[in-house]
Amino acid sequence: MAPRELLLGSFQVALAAADPLKIVGAHLPEPPKGRTLVVGAGKAAASMALAVEQHWPVGAPLDGLVITRYQHGLETQRITVIEAGHPVPDESGEKAAQEILHRVKTLTADDLLLVLVSGGGSSLLTLPADGIAIDDIQTLTRQLLASGAPIQEMNIVRKHLSAMQGGRLAASCRAPVLALVISDVTGDDPTHIASGPCAPDPSTYRDALDVIHRHGINPPAAIAAHLARGAAGNLPETPKPGDRLFARVENRVIATAQASLQAAAAYFRSQNIPAAVLGDSVTGEARDVAKVYGALAREVRQHSAPWRTPVALISGGECTVTVKGNGRGGRCAEFLLSLALDLNGADHIHALACDTDGIDGSEDNAGALLTPDALHRAAAMGISAAKLLDDNDGYSFFQALDNLVVTGPTRTNVNDFRVLLVL
Repeated sequence: MAPRELLLGSFQVALAAADPLKIVGAHLPEPPKGRTLVVGAGKAAASMALAVEQHWPVGAPLDGLVITRYQHGLETQRITVIEAGHPVPDESGEKAAQEILHRVKTLTADDLLLVLVSGGGSSLLTLPADGIAIDDIQTLTRQLLASGAPIQEMNIVRKHLSAMQGGRLAASCRAPVLALVISDVTGDDPTHIASGPCAPDPSTYRDALDVIHRHGINPPAAIAAHLARGAAGNLPETPKPGDRLFARVENRVIATAQASLQAAAAYFRSQNIPAAVLGDSVTGEARDVAKVYGALAREVRQHSAPWRTPVALISGGECTVTVKGNGRGGRCAEFLLSLALDLNGADHIHALACDTDGIDGSEDNAGALLTPDALHRAAAMGISAAKLLDDNDGYSFFQALDNLVVTGPTRTNVNDFRVLLVL
């Protein structure tokens, strides 16, 4: 099998391991004495909702509302799917979040709140705290996205500006709560996934202010004032670990990057190619991480250490990009473009980097493929890889080479998927 086919095949296997339509049914509880309300938010929300409908007893009461990204909806019968803005929230998401909170407050102790949580939920489930406008949240979100802040730090800020995140959704409910969670963050801690609407939050207003200051962000005045009041003790904190309200709440992680990486490793082994999983929690600047991977690939290729060739080196996690240019492309394209420059045309090293949600940054591709001849081909077209990297424009580089990977919405999200195939 050709390297391109092997790499794309491994990505499809990784996606299948996190497909809500395949995994949600096994985690559904028995219907309660009363009714079941399904709510949720994230890139996987529609497919998770459809999976619930497919497995829920026909005669058992079921209704609900979930929010997903535009073009990620599916046709459902009992659970309403609303599409909204991501990664920058919008009024559609705010309105739907208000409706979710209203419905949750109608539940009784005989009912069940089933919450479907997946990556992207932080922006989709945006209901600003009192005194903060959606315009302010949009401005801050753009600032955070451009700052290079890790998602965990971004979510610390979001939790302290929200009426629902940081455990506040669970706190507003009198019924038992089961949150089914598809993890898109390193470590798989529910408090960081979609800003933890049903999880205890160990962070504070002071922590949120520290994030703002550390990354040199000048937030809108209403947000700065809100965080300052909270840090001074003049606003209620998010529910903390040990709060007795969580005695009736379960956060169950049902899909992770690690499971997808192991599925991809098994795929390569089925093709008689040894595979090594390097970890599901790789973080850091994408261009810098690429240099480490480049050094590792060269060591394998030249010295058969620490693995003999052929071998597939697989990893996940979520790198960051500090945006300084005006180009197109997300962290996967940035990683691969930096890797191309580091490898400098080294023979027999192929790579793929894709976001499992099907969207690298804000573009229409999941990621891209890197071939050993990429720099040579680009140079023949008059394309400078170094200049494009300086402009954060990995998309244009791989588009010119016809090496973008375009899947469309996958309706799941377990973070980034990377493979270096050393032959």
